[in-house]
Amino acid sequence: MLFFEILRVAMDAIRANALRSILTMLGIVIGVGAVITMVALGEGAQRRVEEQIQALGTNVLTVRPGQGWFRGVRGGNTRMTMDDVDAVRAGATAISQVAPEMQGQHQVSVGRSNANIRILGTTPNFTSVNNYELDIGRFFHDGEDQARRRVAVLGGAVPGVLGIDPYELLGGNISIASNTFEIVGILKEKGGGWGWFNEDEQIFIPVQTAQFRILGTERVNSFKVVVPDETAMAVAMVQIEDILRREHRLRLGEENDFWISDNAQFLETQQENTQTFTVLLASIAAVSLLVGGIGIMNIMLVSVTERTREIGVRKALGATRGAVLLQFLLEATTLCVAGGLLGVASAYGMSQLLAESAGWVMAVSAEAVALAVAFSLVVGLFFGIWPARRAARLDPIVALRYE
Repeated sequence: MLFFEILRVAMDAIRANALRSILTMLGIVIGVGAVITMVALGEGAQRRVEEQIQALGTNVLTVRPGQGWFRGVRGGNTRMTMDDVDAVRAGATAISQVAPEMQGQHQVSVGRSNANIRILGTTPNFTSVNNYELDIGRFFHDGEDQARRRVAVLGGAVPGVLGIDPYELLGGNISIASNTFEIVGILKEKGGGWGWFNEDEQIFIPVQTAQFRILGTERVNSFKVVVPDETAMAVAMVQIEDILRREHRLRLGEENDFWISDNAQFLETQQENTQTFTVLLASIAAVSLLVGGIGIMNIMLVSVTERTREIGVRKALGATRGAVLLQFLLEATTLCVAGGLLGVASAYGMSQLLAESAGWVMAVSAEAVALAVAFSLVVGLFFGIWPARRAARLDPIVALRYE
């Protein structure tokens, strides 16, 4: 029998039991769709992390207080103050900018609108260090910081939280912890943040204003350092470490009571975690492909039993073992490949639905689609070979006598 004739016979057999064929393909459809969707979710998460790190800047170091030692026991966050920031700014030659962050959560109000929002005291170079852009208005300047002026710049999402148009807010007043501040600018939404925290839901005020008028402390939560040349990151980290150890009077052999993190290293760690997460999800989803393959093998064995007499007639008319084997393999692989293509379509639909309804970043890659379809083909060949061999080995005389 010619190949195309064998293919036609295989397609006729599938069409003769259309409902059963569709139900058989369903396992493959679900499996392929689940694998592609899970991989798209993982890829989307990885891209989101990359975008956030790029927005922060790969040449930026973040310095945070760590935990100190008391009588041989580690515990309690150490103090990091503006003196530490000034010492790093004055002593580290491999850096270009330093921006401290002094944080607190306070109730703010404008007219009848009020909300509990994070207040961040910082210096005028905060926008350049953290890659923020102004939407309207301006950022505060050094003179306002030195004079401890009560001026505020709103994060891009704050007008939405307050339910007031940004242009109505600009130039007006906002009450922060019972202190009246003039709103001089509003930033563009950056879209960053981790977990529950949204970086756009912050109000920025001069660091000295925060220190003496709002928070009442010189303690800083962290500060960011810009290194002009990424090749000097290691040198900058060593300089900052030496300066802070000297400021904190740490003896030789004592562990640092602060943390210096590199955004590039953080990006690499997040990528590794995301890749592991993606592989785990895809592996779990791939189990449904195996279940679908077992279902196809089961149906093909039933089909061989039902068509035993038909196989006997074909062999009696001259069909070879290879022709019968090829026919049943074509039926199994056709069911799997068709299910794989339908699974790809369902994965695209599910990805769009999740992106629009849940706001997740989904990235359906061509590699994932090709891998899933190829895997479904392999499943068809693997689980179809046993029923096909069983059909090919039937004795024509025994098959013709089968009822």
